[in-house]
Amino acid sequence: MNVYLDNNATTKIDDIVFEEMTAFLKENYANPSSMYDPARVCANAIEKARQEVADFLGAEDKNTIIFTSCGSESANTAIKGILEKTDKKHIITTQVEHPCVLSVYESLEKKGYSATYLGVDENGELDIEKLLSKITPETALVSVMHANNETGAIYPVEEIAREVKKIDNNIKIFVDGVQAAGKLPINLKDTLIDFYSISGHKFHAPKGVGVLYVKKGNLFEPLIHGGHQEGSLRAGTQNTAYIVAMGAAARLAKANLDYELTHVKRLRDKLEKGILDNVKNARLNSKSQNRTPNTTNIGFEYIEGELILLYLNDLGIFASSGSACTSGSLDPSHVLRAQKTPFTSLHGSIRFSLSRYTTEAEIDYALEHIPSVIKKIVQISPFQKELKALGM
Repeated sequence: MNVYLDNNATTKIDDIVFEEMTAFLKENYANPSSMYDPARVCANAIEKARQEVADFLGAEDKNTIIFTSCGSESANTAIKGILEKTDKKHIITTQVEHPCVLSVYESLEKKGYSATYLGVDENGELDIEKLLSKITPETALVSVMHANNETGAIYPVEEIAREVKKIDNNIKIFVDGVQAAGKLPINLKDTLIDFYSISGHKFHAPKGVGVLYVKKGNLFEPLIHGGHQEGSLRAGTQNTAYIVAMGAAARLAKANLDYELTHVKRLRDKLEKGILDNVKNARLNSKSQNRTPNTTNIGFEYIEGELILLYLNDLGIFASSGSACTSGSLDPSHVLRAQKTPFTSLHGSIRFSLSRYTTEAEIDYALEHIPSVIKKIVQISPFQKELKALGM
């Protein structure tokens, strides 16, 4: 049996999504910017998808939706586009943002911008009062992710936006919503969030399509110039098939949200409890109940996470040690370091992330094998004294 538990890295394409997009790879392949009838079929399909995404995000209307190639492009477009429209050069963000966001701020700091990176507590939770205290007359942007890709921690972005705007209504709010889309209710029209990014492959669309929501009235400088597409805000021939896929995935994700919040959460909790109850050197890296329903991050003390993943891989169980964008790095997770996760389990932390395709049988299979894998690795650990003290 193969058990895929790395859905925060990417998800399988839904069969309905694949079926709907295929027609626009084969029969309906015209350039949607052309004037003839086949092109209008593609243009109309794009506008239908735009409405489906707007409904999914609870946007004011479909004209707030800009299609991009991915979440990283959406984030770069929002951040750089906001700052191009102001002389202010101060940014407030967190230490636990995704690398596609943090790397932008690190690049901007080299160009004369200043950034405040807020820490989190041991459960990944953010102190809003501390965030507000960092606002200065030079603050142009507050950037906080909606849900963390490694721990599933949910951040109160609606409240943050509301409180920041009370201090200075001109400060823009950007939210990386990539890990929240399809897992949490989103209703952007009822918030003061200015920009919100998502990525299709995180909720059963293909890789290569993303969205940037821009609340009405917000101006920004486009990242890509060259054509009139996407209201002249993102140039380039539109990828009709993938945009159609994004619309279909958004429609299905909205319809399946209750299932995510109940059934997927129950399976996540079963996996989490089963590991913690049966593996004595396991600890939960975020005890907060305010987490996405599909994610758990568990540290295994005094053993190496890479070795755990290799053993699990041989059994057909696929998980990760953190963000897919930092795979290959031997450095411990920047998210877990920000949470001050104990060094004893920092290098042995594994993220398990489920989807609506995860089955009970798969969780049972994982729970059957994970304790024995940990036991095998414990036997070759150099920390026998410490492990014995834990009852291993």
